[in-house]
Amino acid sequence: MTARNLFIAAALAAALVPVAALPAAGAAKKTSPADAAEQSEKMTAPLLRDSITVDDKVIYLGDLFINVGEKADAAVAYAPAPGERAIFDARWLYRVARAYRLNWRPLSARQQVVVERVSQVIERAEIVDTIMAALFEKGADPASELDLSTQLTRVHIAGSATPTIGVDDITYDPRSQRFAAVVSIPKGDPAGERLRLTGRLYPVVKIPVVSKVMARNDILTERDVKWIRIRADRIMPDTVTKLEDLVGMSVKRGLRPDDVIRVSDVERPILVERGSLVTVTLSHGPLSLTAQGKALERGALGDVVQIVNKRSKSVFEGEITGPSRAKVTMTSIRELAQNGQ
Repeated sequence: MTARNLFIAAALAAALVPVAALPAAGAAKKTSPADAAEQSEKMTAPLLRDSITVDDKVIYLGDLFINVGEKADAAVAYAPAPGERAIFDARWLYRVARAYRLNWRPLSARQQVVVERVSQVIERAEIVDTIMAALFEKGADPASELDLSTQLTRVHIAGSATPTIGVDDITYDPRSQRFAAVVSIPKGDPAGERLRLTGRLYPVVKIPVVSKVMARNDILTERDVKWIRIRADRIMPDTVTKLEDLVGMSVKRGLRPDDVIRVSDVERPILVERGSLVTVTLSHGPLSLTAQGKALERGALGDVVQIVNKRSKSVFEGEITGPSRAKVTMTSIRELAQNGQ
């Protein structure tokens, strides 16, 4: 071994010795009994939940905190009403923790718990249907529409309750069509919701409306029409109520489905536009004359419009018989003879 190699070997040996002397990487650090006790205390200390959902009338200590042991079943507050929420702030939570000797204090004054109550939703329509059924038994017209005077959108009941609706009492005046009812939800549950509702029944009629969007000048067919029910007091004198008043008619303005249609919204299809050329025919026995004129008015089938003779410039009346076609009577024969063919 040369002197240079001996020098390199000595340098490597010097570098490896400290490495070998170090403890193995990742070796577990020895924990003192005090540290272990502190760590155990942290793991078992009460912890506050951020938000909770309950399905009971009361809130228990175990709903708010974890690691509370046997104290978890202690009721500490009333739960919010079904479907509603409540917020418990840091001050209230700290008082509860002290009352039950919990080793907990809020980290800041903003700390809080949001509690929501599980619920089932009873929609307004379900309640109305139940009242209608009760009114039918008292002789009300099944085709009537019920209008509640009492403001009501929906009712929340407990998540564990049976979603039934009962009518405990109802009065109905056939003359005024007015009623008053006491409704309980769930049915027969004294602890459930109890509503006092009033309202009135209205006669209902069926009217034809379009079933799809119709543009101006569209021709209505029977397939474009459907029937809806509407309160009779909302029918205007010019409301279209018959199918024959729609089928074959031309739309004067855009119509949307379920729009109530007025007589002025439709018209017979226009066969002759104002200013257009019209072939005019005069028939009298074996005599038949045709001439061209210019329509001074627009009109549908059967309408009598004014037409000007292109040659004599005289104006006469003709009855529209088809697209760009009209016929004249004997009173106009003189004007037609001047342009006869």
